[in-house]
Amino acid sequence: MKKTLVGISLAAGIISLSACSTGPATSEVIVQTEAGNITKEELYESMKGKYGEQVLQDLVYQKVLANKYKVTDKDVNGKLKEIKDQTGENFEMVLMQNGIKDENELKEVLKSQLLMEKALIKDIKVTDQEIKKSYDAYKPEIKARHILVKDEKTANEVKSKLANGDKFEELAKEYSTDKSSAEKGGDLGWFGIGKMDPAFEKAAYSLEIRQVSDPVKSSLGYHIIKLTDKKEKKSLDAMAKELEYQLKLSKIDQSKAQDILQKELKDAGLVVKDKDLKGILADS
Repeated sequence: MKKTLVGISLAAGIISLSACSTGPATSEVIVQTEAGNITKEELYESMKGKYGEQVLQDLVYQKVLANKYKVTDKDVNGKLKEIKDQTGENFEMVLMQNGIKDENELKEVLKSQLLMEKALIKDIKVTDQEIKKSYDAYKPEIKARHILVKDEKTANEVKSKLANGDKFEELAKEYSTDKSSAEKGGDLGWFGIGKMDPAFEKAAYSLEIRQVSDPVKSSLGYHIIKLTDKKEKKSLDAMAKELEYQLKLSKIDQSKAQDILQKELKDAGLVVKDKDLKGILADS
């Protein structure tokens, strides 16, 4: 995400500076010091030198792809909801870790990513048989709490206390070495297949709602898991479109992705007039 963010966050600055600059002799002064002034032209040239090609490429992709492919607010908000569901109370922290200022900036990142995805999958085919196989293997997301400890003896101690009526949330705060979830009573939020340690995932998916597991050994230690909620599996008809999309994404040949995007720029008649930025098109 961060690489795309650089383009989004700096692009507006570079473009606006370029539009306002009329040359070093007349460029507007934006910073004054006793050691000398800094002009918009100087800032623009500095930013262009450090980030110019990446920023311009991101801007061009956005404009060209948005003119050819459709990404709706519903599409963006759907992806945003997925991220919020997965990160829960850590949403703001995840934004910060990825250098994203706020939710609005994240939406811009997501829109750009969705546009690129649509360009990359346009010629990829998926059969009905592949969709059916994916549906049969699909398991809906579940929500769980856990208490992570270092050894089996401690795990059994926790399990015994739960059997005697102690609250899961309080024991998580007291015992769990996973401090980020312990503060929330062990709550891990919603997660699906492939998001957790395989042993943990297998045990969690085998539970019924409100059921508590025996100690489960994973690469992190020993877990006591409580399943708190489970999403219903929709019908094949209801899921077919999304499954098809995900299958197409899985078939993207990363070695050819850049060539596909470059072709989109060529087909749009791209001409880079600034000689310092011609590198955004491979053979320009």
